[in-house]
Amino acid sequence: MAAEFLKLYPKNPDLRRIEQVVKALRNGAVVIYPTDTVYGMGCDIHNARAVERVARIKGIKPAKNDFSFICYDLSHIADYARVSNQAFKVMKRLLPGPFTFLLEATNNVPKLLNTNKKTVGIRVPDHDIPRQIVHQLENPIITTSIRDEDEVIEYSTDPELIYEKFRNQVDIVIDGGYGGNVASTIIDATDDEFSIIRQGLGEFIL
Repeated sequence: MAAEFLKLYPKNPDLRRIEQVVKALRNGAVVIYPTDTVYGMGCDIHNARAVERVARIKGIKPAKNDFSFICYDLSHIADYARVSNQAFKVMKRLLPGPFTFLLEATNNVPKLLNTNKKTVGIRVPDHDIPRQIVHQLENPIITTSIRDEDEVIEYSTDPELIYEKFRNQVDIVIDGGYGGNVASTIIDATDDEFSIIRQGLGEFIL
């Protein structure tokens, strides 16, 4: 059965359609959605089968995944990551925004993702669609970027082309308009040195 292609507007997205996506996620759906950087794919972090599906689609072993979590804000971050006071201040200043903060994972994360990972990436994108989804879901979703096989363009930007590629692998593709083709800046915040692992869209200034 082909995925549903769902149009949502980035500003003030239709909450009834957001509820539809949330209901699907609770039932184990894999969803593709826009962010403030590139299009992402993800699922409810509490659904192990859905996490395995995302890993399969990406062609990686679930135990070796490099998924990040999309959160609505920083209010529940202590459930998933250990954050120093300094890191919290920096994140509060820069988020929502195009950054992924790599933090020491709490014991919850290996249980959720069936992995031995000691770190977790935390994202609070400056985009209403994914934030409203996790706000109504009441817990984060895992996220991984939609890459393109094109030698020039690293990330897929056209939601219709994304739909054509993934329509038989996922359950919902959200059309939130053209996406960007520069991923988030990844910052190692496991200590207060704040080293940049990948320079992306966000400009990190302490």
